[in-house]
Amino acid sequence: MPVAGKDPSARETELLEAAYGYVLEHGLADLSLRPLASAIGSSPRVLLFLFGSKDGLVRALLARARADEMTLLEHLRQRRRDTDLAGAVSQVWAWLSDPRHQGLLRLWVEAYARSLVEPNGPWGGFALGTVTDWLEVLAEFQAPRCRQTAGARAQSTAALALLRGALLDLLATDDHQRVSAALQSGLSHLLADESPTSRVLKNPS
Repeated sequence: MPVAGKDPSARETELLEAAYGYVLEHGLADLSLRPLASAIGSSPRVLLFLFGSKDGLVRALLARARADEMTLLEHLRQRRRDTDLAGAVSQVWAWLSDPRHQGLLRLWVEAYARSLVEPNGPWGGFALGTVTDWLEVLAEFQAPRCRQTAGARAQSTAALALLRGALLDLLATDDHQRVSAALQSGLSHLLADESPTSRVLKNPS
């Protein structure tokens, strides 16, 4: 078993990337080591040696998925001087609704759901961590003087709920036009109802 905290070897990184590509296509629900190993040119024994157990491999795959999420969030953060909450939500939706990201998004949804019903499994904490990550970033697009108020937190939570609901609908129906229109309508109502203590202002450049 690899030493805890040790940097991964080139082979471990290579196999993790290959396994990640596999689960983006096939999902994690019925993941079996034998077909996975065969598909990526390895063996169950090697995977168990490198990742400790099947649960260890699942945790590594979820961490890899979270790395993609954090890359998106960091890219969004870089735009915080140029836009407001409405602009941030629109940018996120453009990314979420891109068909090229569908495999990753299905994996996020699967991991989110599994973490709720199996909190003690390798999925544990995934949903909570995702919510926390997104709320922290969305808050950065609110005016600094009010982003810690209850009204501002409710507003960013509602924006996140809009994105999550629209994503689930889009993945289920592939009706991009209807879902995108609904999200923009919901966003317009959300911002129109803002209170003086939670008003979203463009950040100064």
